[in-house]
Amino acid sequence: IKVFVYHDSDDRLIATTQKPFGLLGDIVKLKAVAVTDQGAFLDWGLMKDLFVPTSQQLMGMRPNGEYLVKIYRDDQTNRIAATEKFDNTLSNDVLTVKPLEIVQLIVYRRTDIGYVVIINNQHTGVLHHNEIYRSIGVGDKFEGYIKKIYSDNKIDVAAGRPGYQRVEDEASKILRLLQENEGYLPYHDKSDPEAIYEFFAMSKKTFKMTVGTLYKQKKITLDAAGMRLV
Repeated sequence: IKVFVYHDSDDRLIATTQKPFGLLGDIVKLKAVAVTDQGAFLDWGLMKDLFVPTSQQLMGMRPNGEYLVKIYRDDQTNRIAATEKFDNTLSNDVLTVKPLEIVQLIVYRRTDIGYVVIINNQHTGVLHHNEIYRSIGVGDKFEGYIKKIYSDNKIDVAAGRPGYQRVEDEASKILRLLQENEGYLPYHDKSDPEAIYEFFAMSKKTFKMTVGTLYKQKKITLDAAGMRLV
């Protein structure tokens, strides 16, 4: 059995099988459940809420608001707390990632060219508009990969998995969906990209690559209206 251990309000050690929404060092989006002059309390999945001192807030927090914070240990109290002021903990000076590496992304803020994302809680990169195939917002988490690293250590990322790693994963998904829908799906290379994303949760480009692979492997047949499981 796995438990999470933390200090309660009386400084007693508490062990619980409840899983918090984040651990020490994680960056997560949490909802404020109460606000006082001293700070705000965020719901992080445990009975004891996570405290954000007023000094660690950017614009002030309000009840029911959702905020992107980093979980840290307060040096003075030795207790777990959270802060919105974590920008200085993100750095691309020394990179721990390489091109095509699978990484965890968190949407940080929107820009004219796309979204700045946090990579593995350590670095920042850009997810360009042409790499986005669904609605996303600040705090959203998803898997992606390092698309390009520039000479100044700036990073471009993409959602999902690179190349044929992605195709292999999506092929299993399409075969499963065919099995769940009596062996036929009314989607093809002329289908609307939004309709494809809504049903398959993949871009039209990935869909076409994956369907082409399945067709070459003779696992499906194609007609003008859709695809059929062999």
